[in-house]
Amino acid sequence: MDRDQALIDATDNFLRLLDLATEANLDDPTPCEGWNVRELIGHVTSGSTMAIALVDGCTQEQASQAIGAPLPGDDELISTCRHALGGAVAALEGPIASDTIVHHPIGDVPASQLLSFRVGDLVLHSWDLATALKVDASIPPALAQRAYDDLSPMAPFIGSIGLFGDGPSGSIAEGSDVQTLLLDLSGRRP
Repeated sequence: MDRDQALIDATDNFLRLLDLATEANLDDPTPCEGWNVRELIGHVTSGSTMAIALVDGCTQEQASQAIGAPLPGDDELISTCRHALGGAVAALEGPIASDTIVHHPIGDVPASQLLSFRVGDLVLHSWDLATALKVDASIPPALAQRAYDDLSPMAPFIGSIGLFGDGPSGSIAEGSDVQTLLLDLSGRRP
């Protein structure tokens, strides 16, 4: 596919925060219910590894196995995540066409949708990681807008798919900034 600046920026933003994570805070809780920093980093690693496998033509079953694959120990977790993120960017910027169908665990989707999934995952989990690390959790506005634009068509049912908490609260003030809208849409209540 063509180079997608949002994927690059979302990856760089996550990597910037990953640089702040240490083995000492891997047990710290995140805003993702039931996940600590270790599990959040593991999720991003697995998602990136799965994206590489999808671009390489894996089956839906193989994609699901990539998500559930065991992760390395704490001493290698951050470097493994870094490597997987780089591999996912390279795969999605490779020769795959945007309309190529990949066999994602949720079903067959075009590679362009996989790219949107990766951008949204990185944007939201960057906020989660920053919040867990107690550092500035501001989402760059262009990334927040991209993720919001990609997710907002799912607003009527997003809370029922099991990936985004309860979905939108219905209590966000009109005219709120896009980060607030995105976080609320994705079931996050800062």
